[in-house]
Amino acid sequence: QVQLVESGGGLVQAGGSLRLSCAGSGSIFSINAMGWYRQAPGKQRDLVATITSGGTTNYADSVKGRFTISRDNAKNTVYLQMNSLKPEDTAVYYCNAEVLHSRTLRLTDVWGQGTQVTVSS
Repeated sequence: QVQLVESGGGLVQAGGSLRLSCAGSGSIFSINAMGWYRQAPGKQRDLVATITSGGTTNYADSVKGRFTISRDNAKNTVYLQMNSLKPEDTAVYYCNAEVLHSRTLRLTDVWGQGTQVTVSS
């Protein structure tokens, strides 16, 4: 079994910063891409940022220049540093990872439970 656990969400004023963390645990042999997605009420889940095992990053246009994704492969952890937050960034943020399972050696798409980020104006 593989789990992703997010932390770091909360309430912040517009212009503020938050740092999200997502740690993987369980039967992990290795992790390929990791990423963050978000879902606002009544809307679909959208990509925020992704990072490959080699460190190549990709960002949604709406967060470029404000958010930074990074990872610690030794800790199976991905981070999202969010600066200059706007009310429209309010959403539940979900961590995602493409995990190579250590027992089955199968690639599995794993999601975290989500963490709420609320930005007040």
